Amino acid sequence: MSVIAAKSNRSNLSIWVALFLLLVGTLGAYQVVGLNQALLFLVGGALGMTLYHASFGFTSSWRVFIKERRGRGLRAQMIMLGLAVLLFFPALGAGELFGNPVKGNISPVSMSVMIGAFIFGIGMQLGGGCASGTLYTVGGGSARMIVTLIFFCLGSLIATTHLDWWFNLPHLEPISIVSSLGVIPALIVSFILFAVIAFATMYFEKKRHGSLEVEPITETQGFKRFLRGPWPLVWGGIILTLLNFATLALAGRPWGVTSALAVWAAKSASLIGVDVASWAYWQQPGNAKALSESLWFDITSMMNFGIMLGALLAASLAGKFAPNLNIPKRSLIAAVVGGLLLGYGARLAYGCNIGAYFSGIASGSLHGWLWLIFAFIGNSIGVKLRPIFFPGERPQPEKLTSC
Repeated sequence: MSVIAAKSNRSNLSIWVALFLLLVGTLGAYQVVGLNQALLFLVGGALGMTLYHASFGFTSSWRVFIKERRGRGLRAQMIMLGLAVLLFFPALGAGELFGNPVKGNISPVSMSVMIGAFIFGIGMQLGGGCASGTLYTVGGGSARMIVTLIFFCLGSLIATTHLDWWFNLPHLEPISIVSSLGVIPALIVSFILFAVIAFATMYFEKKRHGSLEVEPITETQGFKRFLRGPWPLVWGGIILTLLNFATLALAGRPWGVTSALAVWAAKSASLIGVDVASWAYWQQPGNAKALSESLWFDITSMMNFGIMLGALLAASLAGKFAPNLNIPKRSLIAAVVGGLLLGYGARLAYGCNIGAYFSGIASGSLHGWLWLIFAFIGNSIGVKLRPIFFPGERPQPEKLTSC
């Protein structure tokens, strides 16, 4: 059998596996919990496909801008956030969506957010992905990112052992610009900030390169492109926003990722005899409920499973599902360290690039903007540290040429 035929057979098998697991997950969620949970699982699947096909990575977009001053990825994020606030703010201002109560991800403006986001930012570059990026690359077949995910979970669990100390550091109460300013003024302020960031990326990119980077041209078009990718970044941002809005409608709150990773680690620790339930964090009503209940009932867990399966389906349709267990030692160390930083930082910062940054800003929470600033600083440090673990990224000395 030729290599091409073997690759095609593997892709066909993984397509059917992904579809089967998505079907089982949907039916299971419906039977055990109900229709909303089944729909949220499918929303997770759609998120995974979108993240994979659009390669919508927050980590890579920030790294490219920090290193090369190319801002196409950041501008796509600003478009995503602009559409998000346009959809979210009126619903959150009214307190309901389609007749159901909704609330945003509004968290304190605090030292813990600043420190946690900074730590998370370093972890993004060492681990090789953010929260959503870790999930969709795991689903896409990255063995290295499985290591990042395992230690992401462990870092989250470690943080829960003393989270009260961090949360008692100097802080302000949660601040919502939707509640403080009103819907229209909050929209205007947000649009101005998005525009400033977008134009700043354009300025620095033109200053470095003389022109703006354009979307790569692909031969695949129409439905075939939709099915197999790649998708333009802007498509990805728009679809992610619509799916986040669907999450708000179905779950009553926006999309989040990392709380489930702490639950997975806590449940695993309980299985080996660790008395996690006695820890203060896991005695809080919501956390105790998540720890004691089946994962079928945990919205974030079900959506995370959906993301990984959706990415598996997308990678298989694209013919790119090819797990590789050959991980260089330094890269493996970076995955371990990065995963721990990601998990620990996310708990301190009340979320990750999704729960705190995307959904936080979409909710009008000031902590989302604080997260963005300090996570970007952390990413800048992480980019400088990457050559230690990824020797191929070290600047190459200029070659001497004869006159």
